[in-house]
Amino acid sequence: MFLAQKMPKKIPNWLFYGAALPITIAAATVASSYWWIWASAAPSSLGTKIRLTIDDGMPTQAIAQELESAGVIRSSLALRLWLQWLSIRGEQSVVLRSGTYDFATNQSLSEVVAQIRTAKSTEVRFTIPEGWSIAQMAELFEKEKFFTAAEFVAATQRLSPKRRDWLPNNIPSLEGFLFPDTYQILPSEATPDRIIDLMLDRFEQVALKLYREDQASKPKVKISLADWVTLASIVEKEAVIESERSLIAGVFWNRLRRNMRLESDPTVEYAFNIKQTPESPLTLEQVRMPSPYNTYLNEGLPPGAIASVGLASLKATLDPASTDYLFFVARFDGSHVFSRTLDDHEKAIQDIDKKIPQKSR
Repeated sequence: MFLAQKMPKKIPNWLFYGAALPITIAAATVASSYWWIWASAAPSSLGTKIRLTIDDGMPTQAIAQELESAGVIRSSLALRLWLQWLSIRGEQSVVLRSGTYDFATNQSLSEVVAQIRTAKSTEVRFTIPEGWSIAQMAELFEKEKFFTAAEFVAATQRLSPKRRDWLPNNIPSLEGFLFPDTYQILPSEATPDRIIDLMLDRFEQVALKLYREDQASKPKVKISLADWVTLASIVEKEAVIESERSLIAGVFWNRLRRNMRLESDPTVEYAFNIKQTPESPLTLEQVRMPSPYNTYLNEGLPPGAIASVGLASLKATLDPASTDYLFFVARFDGSHVFSRTLDDHEKAIQDIDKKIPQKSR
């Protein structure tokens, strides 16, 4: 006869899980701490320089991935977690600013984020909108403390053949040939001539390429480079609504073919530095003031462009709408009334003028 062995008591499940849970949490906490120490540390102690550009509108996740791929940080996840933590702490701005930065591989995650948040960009960025004149550009550069407005204007009037061999002869300045765009430049290189070179390079890449390809094929209109830029600059200043650019270009082409004066308000504004408004339009005295740029007095095109020209106006000038319109007048919303006859044009002006008092109240 065998004696029955006493079986060990079974450990209750609640006791097992109760003991295991703290151990698991502790292990996870230790592991997370070690991971965070690793992920937030500098990728290297060597301090290798890495230049990286963060574009406008780039999502945070894409920025984080770009920084990780470039070796600036160890973990894109860690960067996103750090930004969330800063937000929880009530930081006023956790936005990563666009720009070109010189990072070092011995920077910690927090140092990298601080550099981007405070916009300590390696390069400065500036934007020239379509339709800006050289004078407006000069004011911007002086405001940004690059150099004085007078220095920039003077540089645009230095037309040495060495500057660009494709530049037309006998243009009064580089007006119209400084392509409107967003540019980046090192602060140490922000001189008038360097900025002009950047803008001429962009013109060559975008505008000159378009012109040469168009004129080398079967162009709708045949025109010199200087005249193209000049006419396109007037279209740029007149057009507000995209769909009207080719119509406005068509009107000007129709008038040129009939030896009619262009009678464009922006040429008078440019000539005498006037800014008209619906409530204060150009006066008869102003449009009769003599200037080579006043297209109310002079036939044909003015001696040069009156503004920087965007790609849309450049294209419209090479591909004008085929219409028999000879006139247009602006409404308050930026659109225009196009007319075939002078009588219709004058009636359109009267109809718009009647609304001016209502508009100003």
